[in-house]
Amino acid sequence: MHGQKRVMVTGGTGFLGSFLCERLLREGNDVLCVDNYYTGSRDNVLHLLDDSRFEVLRHDITFPLYVEVDEIYNLACPASPVHYQFDPVQTVKTNVHGAINMLGLAKRTKAKIFQASTSEVYGDPAVHPQPEDYRGSVNPIGPRACYDEGKRCAETLFFDYHRQYGVEIRVARIFNTYGPRMQTNDGRVVSNFIVQALQNEPITIFGNGTQTRSFCYVDDLIEGFIRLMGTPAGVTGPINLGNPGEFQVRELAEMVIEMTGSKSSIVYKPLPMDDPTQRKPDIRRAMQDLGWQPTVNLREGLEKTIAYFEWKLSGGVKSTLGVRSSRSAYTYLPTPAVGLPVPQAAPLGT
Repeated sequence: MHGQKRVMVTGGTGFLGSFLCERLLREGNDVLCVDNYYTGSRDNVLHLLDDSRFEVLRHDITFPLYVEVDEIYNLACPASPVHYQFDPVQTVKTNVHGAINMLGLAKRTKAKIFQASTSEVYGDPAVHPQPEDYRGSVNPIGPRACYDEGKRCAETLFFDYHRQYGVEIRVARIFNTYGPRMQTNDGRVVSNFIVQALQNEPITIFGNGTQTRSFCYVDDLIEGFIRLMGTPAGVTGPINLGNPGEFQVRELAEMVIEMTGSKSSIVYKPLPMDDPTQRKPDIRRAMQDLGWQPTVNLREGLEKTIAYFEWKLSGGVKSTLGVRSSRSAYTYLPTPAVGLPVPQAAPLGT
């Protein structure tokens, strides 16, 4: 392989990982995409396989990996409550054992390593918006703890490897992110609402719909990743990456119905245990240290995301709902699944 750097992306066939692999290739890097396909899909990177600088390795990071790399982006972990609660013990292992293995690799190869952490480390916050020095309000024994506490432990490991062994680290706390290539059965609020609306099924809101989230489009997030990884050694993070525009969940549902022309109604169900009532990033540190802030507003990002799900649900053919030309330029998956079911709505995840 040739190129600027040899970069490894764990979770590289997933929603975020596949976009990151694309960006790294565009910048002239050799990219090693590592994934166990638990929630990722090879389809997300099929269009990259003809690039000689791109390589895919099926591997579970809870086991050690021996490769030579210059940089590591550790994105491997299911991020949707539906997925991380399905096998909570494995979720903890991925966060903790996976972090140990990747940090060990970074230590051996002297690679710079990036950890994709999460706003879930703040739990159901008592401080709003959430700055990086807020220590959070997390239930350590609740049904979401496998993810929340797993990510908190991973952050601890990253900073301990940095202090004890001099490993060069970067830690990003990711807030709710959306965009094309989210799974149809992802279980997160944006994908749930869009799929339900496109199929004219009732849109399910947990709680009364007044809980808030801040939604960041995937392209903006990946730009934040690249900028954080490119900062001087003293900028370790953690740094919040998210869109500070705050919306009630009910507002999102109404916007999706309007944009899809759906006949869906809205139904309300009880709010699950430990589901946060508000979430909004304080991004002043990202603005100062990275010169970063989101540029894609919610309506613009939803337009692209709706177009993707129209395309996917139609089996990759022209949408019956009429995709506008501004949407159709987007790069989708080469081999979409056909006849995917409407997912069960789920608590919101990062």
